[in-house]
Amino acid sequence: MKKISIIVIILLILPTLTLAADVVAPSINITLPATNNPTTIAESIKILILLTVLALAPSILVMMTSFTRIIIVLAILRQALGTQQMPPNQILIGIALFLTFFIMTPQIKSIYYNAYLPLEKNEITLEDAYYKATKPLKEFMLKQTRQKDLALFLRIGHLPNPKNPQDLSMSVVIPAFIISELKTAFEIGFMIYIPFLIIDMIVSSILMSMGMMMLPPIMISLPFKLLIFVLADGWNLVVMSLFKSFAR
Repeated sequence: MKKISIIVIILLILPTLTLAADVVAPSINITLPATNNPTTIAESIKILILLTVLALAPSILVMMTSFTRIIIVLAILRQALGTQQMPPNQILIGIALFLTFFIMTPQIKSIYYNAYLPLEKNEITLEDAYYKATKPLKEFMLKQTRQKDLALFLRIGHLPNPKNPQDLSMSVVIPAFIISELKTAFEIGFMIYIPFLIIDMIVSSILMSMGMMMLPPIMISLPFKLLIFVLADGWNLVVMSLFKSFAR
């Protein structure tokens, strides 16, 4: 009976394998035509730049916006609550992305109207578009960056002190901004962690005084932490604190 079943399964699978073998996946090839026309060359360069920007978009989003601070604070909050993987990473990243888009809306609009649209209409050159696109991002990053971090990378690169902060190159502003964001995120996370740590210490002390040392304190403290967090409207307070930290 088993042999008959195996033979029947093989007969059912063979037509599918035959059809799959006959199917040929289409090939995709992106080529830039050879030409001496300056307009065509400019369009080809724009396509290459666009592909490069798309490849670097995740790094730009993470390192040059408010995303870093937000995701670190949310991760520390989850750790302080002790809810393990709740909310899951996908939810935290989604929250951080939408909050980032909300915070960065003025910069996105400035880049779109002052850099992208004029470049698309051939009203400005590529160099002008780059300057106008990086200017709002640089202004945002400089507001959140500590002078100590900027001075660090100026010393490392043996660069002179600029007369105007806008004269700083992006190679100095970006790493200084990242370091400042990490420090600020951990400072906010520390302030969030303290109340939950106090609850854990109180519950642990009560359990030890009652001789219940085999019972994990997290099982008792978790409901209390969730209850206090919900009653205090914790998500509202955390998001409000994050927004206020960027309003400088």
